[in-house]
Amino acid sequence: MADIFERLLKNAGPLGQHRERAHGYFAFPKLEGNIANRMIFRGKEMIIWSLNNYLGLANHPEVRKADADGAKEFGLALPMGARMMSGNSNNHEQLEEELAAFVMKEDCALFNYGYQGMVSLIDVLCGRHDVIVYDGESHACIIDGLRLHPGHRFVFKHNDMDDFEKQLQRASNLIEKQKSGGILVITEGVFGMAGDQGKLKEIVALKDKYEFRLLVDDAHGFGTLGATGAGAGEEQGVQDKIDLYFSTFAKSMASIGAFIAGDKKIIDYIRYNIRSQIFAKSLPMALVIGNLKRLELLRTRPELKDKLWENALKLQKGLKERGFDIGKTDSVVTPVYMKGGLEEATAMVMDIRENYYIFCSIVVYPVIPKGNIIYRLIPTAVHTDEDILKTLEAFSATKKKLDAGEYQADDIPDMAEVAAKRFDYMMDKPRNK
Repeated sequence: MADIFERLLKNAGPLGQHRERAHGYFAFPKLEGNIANRMIFRGKEMIIWSLNNYLGLANHPEVRKADADGAKEFGLALPMGARMMSGNSNNHEQLEEELAAFVMKEDCALFNYGYQGMVSLIDVLCGRHDVIVYDGESHACIIDGLRLHPGHRFVFKHNDMDDFEKQLQRASNLIEKQKSGGILVITEGVFGMAGDQGKLKEIVALKDKYEFRLLVDDAHGFGTLGATGAGAGEEQGVQDKIDLYFSTFAKSMASIGAFIAGDKKIIDYIRYNIRSQIFAKSLPMALVIGNLKRLELLRTRPELKDKLWENALKLQKGLKERGFDIGKTDSVVTPVYMKGGLEEATAMVMDIRENYYIFCSIVVYPVIPKGNIIYRLIPTAVHTDEDILKTLEAFSATKKKLDAGEYQADDIPDMAEVAAKRFDYMMDKPRNK
């Protein structure tokens, strides 16, 4: 019999294999100070492009006050127990009512977390005879929910409507053969890696031809897209055709929690059957109070979304003018595509942090194919023109080095050790930022 722990130690996983060299720098970095456009990383002030604080609400004075007042009045324990048993409150129900109205649905149910919520949502909606059709670039929470699904599932190529219809046809044929079950289509309002919107308008148009229900994960669209900020469905004019609208508080609202909105009878069914909420403690009252304030600001301060888009468009325009490939993004998520291996990506990350004071997330193999590098920039309403200009200049400089082969190396450096030595050196001399 094999020892489970021995197997885990022999194969640490595609990311875990680099943990000793990466921890604290490339992986699990520590950003210090208040959440803002500039924070401290290893003793140095950096321009931060890695936080989903889209509207700048994390440190908005009204939000900070609401959070503090909620914690002072209720603490973090209230309410005790799950919502169904002893953890309900007027404030929880008020937040659900206001969210439903904001996204133009009849009813809404709160979840404690977005990831956990989506996994459990798929479980509660689909039985073993039901078929799920989903986009190939769906978020990990959707994929993990699908792993729990006992029935069939068909994946369609990302935003490829011809392949989507092909998979719908396969699903329909299977349902007809089984003489049981239905079809759930799952896609995203905005795909968080590439920044492109899901083709919701084209998907719902096929409802006239095929019978299915549509679940949309709009984590990155909620608060950033649409005339009122109600998301990708509003942006594309099809919010009323989305059967179940899901989003998280972890992006635009800079908080914790999530929700699902739709027809009242369906939301009631979810509310009384979703295991991740029935068997979990209720969302703490202080978070609910804070989320009510955040939602109020989404409704009443359109200038926050306007400023976010002003910054995002300046950043994206500047990158394109400098010859960078930012793909097909039509959201504020800004990917920058480059060519290079893991060793080159590592060296470039260190250079842009240590010498240009820019902190942004980078994606490499195994998340994307070998030989490719993606910088993923997240603009916010609190970034400044100076932040954008310095970032553009840093990208131009490091891209020139990448193309010249200056980042080529035989191996990945010990980032934590090298960075620590660099930090000690920097502390001994004046810093220019």
